[in-house]
Amino acid sequence: MTEARRLAEEYLRLGGRRKSKIDDNIVNTRLWEDEPPEADKFWTEHIQPLGEERRRQVEIFLPSI
Repeated sequence: MTEARRLAEEYLRLGGRRKSKIDDNIVNTRLWEDEPPEADKFWTEHIQPLGEERRRQVEIFLPSI
């Protein structure tokens, strides 16, 4: 299991609700619903600070729109 996948799975396990949108190899995330504070904190501390390429690798493992 890659580090990116481990981070994505932990975020989802905490109740994270962000979804990925992949279009023409451009990856974005969307958040339409509030998420548990634990998931938000995990995203802010462990995923958001990653460089663009590493964060993209994590986002690919999120559920897609």
